[in-house]
Amino acid sequence: MIDEKITFKQINIAVITLSDTRKESDDKSGNTLKELIQKKGHSVSHYQIIEDEPKLFIPIIQKLTASIEHDVIITSGGTGLTGRDNTIDALKKISQVEIPGFGELFRQLSYKKIGTSTIQSRASAFLLNQTYIFCLPGSTSAVRDAWNDILFHQLDIRHKPCNFVELIPRLDE
Repeated sequence: MIDEKITFKQINIAVITLSDTRKESDDKSGNTLKELIQKKGHSVSHYQIIEDEPKLFIPIIQKLTASIEHDVIITSGGTGLTGRDNTIDALKKISQVEIPGFGELFRQLSYKKIGTSTIQSRASAFLLNQTYIFCLPGSTSAVRDAWNDILFHQLDIRHKPCNFVELIPRLDE
């Protein structure tokens, strides 16, 4: 529920597409995320397409989380089960906290749309350097579902009874 008495707070969100084949012109999931983020009133503080290779994307994500310019990073791609889906395993190794409820809720919502195929998704969330990292599947539909049904609300300080934004100042406690 949104408490209209509270003033909306814009946050800075970095968008990373992890793909061996996508370019900005055909990055439907990344472009969808950018559009949804801006429509909500948040800022896209960084956008990049990176090959789903940990030695390439981990240093970039670490650099983004070390900067105060980014409150949240949302990745798209690399959450499946194939040998090229490296995102989750790599981020688990470097994160300080895993947020299991995000992936659990994503799969619960996804089940209503794609049935048991949702078990092939390892959508997850982590904290690194007081920065939230949400890892979404690469499909445009999955990105929309995660944004519209979870992140839209949790990244709004007015959402009650609680939200991720109100915790940002306390993440280093």
